[in-house]
Amino acid sequence: MDVLALSRWQFAITTIYHFLFVPLTLGLSIFIALLETCSIWTKHEEWRKTCRQMVRFLGTVFLINFAMGVVTGIVQEFHFGMNWSEYSRFMGDIFGAPLALEALTAFFLESTFLGIWLFGWDRLSPKLHCACIWLVAFASNLSAFWILVANSFMQHPVGFVLRNGRAEMTDFTALITNPYAIGQYTHTLFSGIVTSGMLILAVCAYKILQGEAMQKAFERVLQAAAVYTLAGLFAVMGTGHLQAQQVAHMQPMKLAAMEALWQTENPAPFAVMAVIDTEKQQNSFELNIPYMLSMLVYNQPSGEIKGISELQQTAEQTYGPGDYKPDIPGLFVSFRGMAGLGGLMLLISLSVGFLAWKKRLAGNRLLLKLVILALPLPFLANSLGWYLTEAGRQPWIVVGLQKTASAFSPNLTPGEVFLTLSGFTIIYLVLAAAAIYAALRFIRRNPAVSDEGRYF
Repeated sequence: MDVLALSRWQFAITTIYHFLFVPLTLGLSIFIALLETCSIWTKHEEWRKTCRQMVRFLGTVFLINFAMGVVTGIVQEFHFGMNWSEYSRFMGDIFGAPLALEALTAFFLESTFLGIWLFGWDRLSPKLHCACIWLVAFASNLSAFWILVANSFMQHPVGFVLRNGRAEMTDFTALITNPYAIGQYTHTLFSGIVTSGMLILAVCAYKILQGEAMQKAFERVLQAAAVYTLAGLFAVMGTGHLQAQQVAHMQPMKLAAMEALWQTENPAPFAVMAVIDTEKQQNSFELNIPYMLSMLVYNQPSGEIKGISELQQTAEQTYGPGDYKPDIPGLFVSFRGMAGLGGLMLLISLSVGFLAWKKRLAGNRLLLKLVILALPLPFLANSLGWYLTEAGRQPWIVVGLQKTASAFSPNLTPGEVFLTLSGFTIIYLVLAAAAIYAALRFIRRNPAVSDEGRYF
């Protein structure tokens, strides 16, 4: 492979590693903050003790995850200088601002108050200690906002001017209020809630199956986690629908590729299944729902959706000769895989919530085991969603402004990139395995609990 392909593989692999941990940081910090708030304000002594126990328990899992998120995230910033110097030269004025703000505001706030929260159990008042974890949750999600502001410019550039061969920022307000950023951020936030919710459900299911002395506490938290997960799933579906409407207007080629829609149609159907022939630029088999795509995009059973062929011609007229089609089979499968996994998680969460409400979940060992086996689903859905987002804008690294083929570092050799690619992949694999082992080892053991709900 050439330098471009290897550089893309390297960034993709490190990003996938990193985003295994990011959603848990976003969602788990909020859930822990809610539990600690309940432990302060509730008038029920038993629920107060349960909340304190679970804050200690889940707090340890959160710390392991946070450490891995930091380790895997730092390296990504070095990629811009090592592998994508032409991109950094072209986009540095814009991309550097939100990255700097992420470090100066969000990460600084997050790491500082996480340390205060961790070491302040016996030194701070309960309310002040709770305020610390809320600041951690706020900062974690603020960090995600700044990163997604930068990414959204690459998807839908706003507030800039081209000068001397570089993109320069002219309107910071337009950058942070980019409609694509708002849709992408909310979708990512609620995806984090779903991911952490599924993790908590799996952990509680495992501890209930163990039948330990704290089973009742885990049953109560499982009920709360089921509500938390369901709220996240419904919000993900709503924000995903809104984002699909944004994509239709801002990145019509991505939408057409997601649907393998070769010709412009009005009204346009939704393709449930398709056998895609990219050489002939047609689908040899399709199973469609009439009108559905137009209804999803325009909220009405009519509306023109431009096809890949017409969009390709328009792109050639605008930007010159070239292939402006992304990975159509990959996008088609990724979108349906992401949506299908979301539906499966919704079914599982509804079943868990209903049986927990009926006080019949503890006796349903089959469903509890299924919940544990379902733990990888949100991580797979997140990865498919990011593939859809990033691969869908190809061949552009910044849509309409810079192609990916023009963004990599020209002075690198394939051997150099392959060496770093192999090194990062192996190191991250070892670190991820170590973090997962540490978390599983902590979860599996039966911790002793003091009267104050402290784990030893």
